Amino acid sequence: MKLLETHIVPKSNSSVRIQEYDVANFECIATKSALKKSLKKQLITINGKIATTAIYVSENDIIKIYAEETIVKKIFKLVIPVIFEDDDIAIINKPAGFPTNGNYFKTIENALPHNLKPATGMDALTYPKPVHRLDNPTSGILIVAKTKNAQRDLYRQFEQQQITKTYQTIVIGKTTNKGEITSAVAEKEAFTNYKTIQTVPSLQNEHLSLVELFPTTGRTHQLRVHLASINHPIIGDQLYGKKEENYKKGLFLCATSIEFTHPKTREKISFTISPPNKYKIFLEREARRFLKFHN
Repeated sequence: MKLLETHIVPKSNSSVRIQEYDVANFECIATKSALKKSLKKQLITINGKIATTAIYVSENDIIKIYAEETIVKKIFKLVIPVIFEDDDIAIINKPAGFPTNGNYFKTIENALPHNLKPATGMDALTYPKPVHRLDNPTSGILIVAKTKNAQRDLYRQFEQQQITKTYQTIVIGKTTNKGEITSAVAEKEAFTNYKTIQTVPSLQNEHLSLVELFPTTGRTHQLRVHLASINHPIIGDQLYGKKEENYKKGLFLCATSIEFTHPKTREKISFTISPPNKYKIFLEREARRFLKFHN
């Protein structure tokens, strides 16, 4: 394996477990979660022995961090809209119906080399990597790292909640003008603010609402769980939605905006897209059907 970094533990008043060691001491690991992942993948040694989460580090211990061995990737030739790209990052518009990554071939991650230019810097990743995930049925903005430094910095920004994301969705029912949902998700704190953009009448569900969502935490399925918890499930949600809801047009959830600090230039940047055209078509159709029935 390729050695990335060697670190000698400085003098300290107490020893700590390696998983609790201050990541600021490392150049190639930016967050505690990244440290734990490296430990799990056995990419860290202490004094020549593979480190585990139970091992304590003490003064003068030699910590070595290695790169994960790369595997030649089979490219999934799916065309993905690229919103922005430079040598460090890319912003793409993920289509619905594909997982971001995972143990599958047809993933967004496997399609990135087909859509993005290779990075040219010394710290270029072998393949571009998404730095967060969107559910399989969710579409919209996804940030991709093309270099190791960009990847580390963006992971840190997500961990420290310095990245602002906005979504649009269509839900069943008439939502209030704005609100906050604070119920726990998977027994973890979760917070979502929302604002109603439009409400239309519906024959099947009385009302449908186009809602903008502003999550401040990033729990798995947070938006879907939160909206279902206030009795406004997302249209097309087969997991948390209403059983009697029979629309067969996929999940109406799209990541429409993101703001963060560019990992290299340190400028605040933001990107915004419109949700898929099916949102407008669907709401107009539902409103027409309602008016036709009642006229």
